[in-house]
Amino acid sequence: MTPRDRLKPLPVAAVHIVLALLPGELHGYALMRKVEELSDGTVRLGPGTLYGTINRLVDDGLIEETTGRVARQDGERRRYYQLTSGGRAVALDELSRLQTLVRRVRSRLPKDATA
Repeated sequence: MTPRDRLKPLPVAAVHIVLALLPGELHGYALMRKVEELSDGTVRLGPGTLYGTINRLVDDGLIEETTGRVARQDGERRRYYQLTSGGRAVALDELSRLQTLVRRVRSRLPKDATA
């Protein structure tokens, strides 16, 4: 899936996940923590939301599991995920969309409003 294939933005949880994966692969728990960190603690994904969203993103071809391709410590059961090339394009598209939204809202705020 490319950014052009999508007509509407990703759901909020999916946006947080793809943005958290922009720097590189993470396992599920680290991804949960990274979303919380990037949102200054305002977004906390529970396991059901996290893994349900991960499964949808995998099905849509935006992220892929890397566990089987990368050697891990003996006995490690964590599943690692990374953006696909299409997923990276979508994540950057979402980032640009959000930056544009914030810029437009700020430009329309009354002069005495703080943002």
